[in-house]
Amino acid sequence: MQDNRMYKEAMEIIGELTPLRGHDCGKLCDCACCKGGEEDGMLLFPGEQTELEVKEADGGRLAVCTGTCDREKRPLACRIFPFFPDIRGKRVKAVVDARALRLCPIAYHSENVKFDRKFVKAVEKVGELLRRDEQCRQFMLETLEDIELTQKFYK
Repeated sequence: MQDNRMYKEAMEIIGELTPLRGHDCGKLCDCACCKGGEEDGMLLFPGEQTELEVKEADGGRLAVCTGTCDREKRPLACRIFPFFPDIRGKRVKAVVDARALRLCPIAYHSENVKFDRKFVKAVEKVGELLRRDEQCRQFMLETLEDIELTQKFYK
């Protein structure tokens, strides 16, 4: 069963790292990942708590953002965006989340982007931590299936 300590550790692993070293990637797209309607949001990991508004959706609980938030209150999915930890192998790999392709220019052009290696490694370390928890492992495996289905759509 997950607890707040696990998520606190995951947040500490990511810290202030961002996908583009030394740059606010939100300036490239006018924070497209933070803008959406009432039905848009970031999936919360099992048992994850947030001070943001939470809506129930078919895929789980969504943290809904109105366009700006206290960066310290961002859920884990926001902090690792546009990546997701692929836990299916012996070694966890950070993969570009295909669900981000419709709105994130750095995800869409990922083959030409030089991502911060420390950020990528931190996403992988978070995956290693979370896959020890059964509910998180199941959530990540199901999410990876969604990512693969989305990726097929974009190919």
